[in-house]
Amino acid sequence: MNEQTTTEKEVYNNPDQLNYADLTEEEKERVSKLTAQIDIADAEGVLHYGGEAQTAIAEFAATALDNVRTKELGQVGDMLSALAGELRDFDGEKDGFLGKLLGKGKSRITTLKLKYDKAEKSVERLTEGLEEQQMILLRDIALLGQLYEHNLQNFRLLTLYIMAGKGKLRDIYKENVPALKEKAQQSGLPEDAQAVRDMVNLCDRFESKLHDLELTRAVALQMGPQLRLVQSNDTLMAEKIQSALCNTIPLWKSQMVIALGLQHSMQAIRAQREVTNITNALLRKNAEILKSATLETAKENQRGIVDIETLRDTNKMLIETLDEVSVIQREGKEARRAATAELLSIENQLKSRLMALGS
Repeated sequence: MNEQTTTEKEVYNNPDQLNYADLTEEEKERVSKLTAQIDIADAEGVLHYGGEAQTAIAEFAATALDNVRTKELGQVGDMLSALAGELRDFDGEKDGFLGKLLGKGKSRITTLKLKYDKAEKSVERLTEGLEEQQMILLRDIALLGQLYEHNLQNFRLLTLYIMAGKGKLRDIYKENVPALKEKAQQSGLPEDAQAVRDMVNLCDRFESKLHDLELTRAVALQMGPQLRLVQSNDTLMAEKIQSALCNTIPLWKSQMVIALGLQHSMQAIRAQREVTNITNALLRKNAEILKSATLETAKENQRGIVDIETLRDTNKMLIETLDEVSVIQREGKEARRAATAELLSIENQLKSRLMALGS
């Protein structure tokens, strides 16, 4: 938005102070010509006095209205909201896009790539729409600047008409009215008195006309900052679009590239971790086996051909066997002696019986 010139600031900042000294030489000359052309007795001339500036203001207002009527800034807001929605939906899941991308495997990457491709198409479509709206806004900004300058010219033109009219009235009240009053007093004629009243009435009507011009000038005065406000809003909206095109969308795409690159790194890290874990597990297992085998070998090496426990047990069993054999032998000998004695008794009994039968 262009800065106001010093003259422009003076005009808008002092709307009620029509200071002849603030005018340029060209404007002073214009005021002098307008003053000379004023004839308050000319009803048609008074009616159309300042009409050039008033018509320009009316035409300007219609042009400004058409510009506002055809503007659809809401569409720009909808596009920006839709863009934000696309980016938010893409990263709207729990843990966020990056977290999910880094936390899942190959199938998750494929899914998110497909989702990114879909979102990218929507973003590209919105980008084209935003670029088109930005061009419209830039044209509107330039047009509003032109309208502002045109309004400023009309405002200054009205100021010149008002200054010329007030200057004319000042001269009439200072010169013409006193002269007519003096003439009426000297003549005492009713027509001279009526001439005084007619002149005062003409001045009143012309003063009313100047008041209408002042009202039109007030409209132009208000239109200036209004145009600047609309122009500022358009500029801010264009800047918002530019920020989205140059910052938001490229940043979103670059973050996608970074995320995918990180995922590839994470895959390599996971693979390396698996290899390391397997290696450590094998080393630990082999170390345990080696320890067990070494200890068993050492133990076996420290053992004799026959364990002492074995010799002790076999010796005990051998002694027990000898004792049991001795007992068995002793019992057998006693049993044989008893059997021999029994056989001898049986034999004697048989002999006695035979002898008894034979006698």
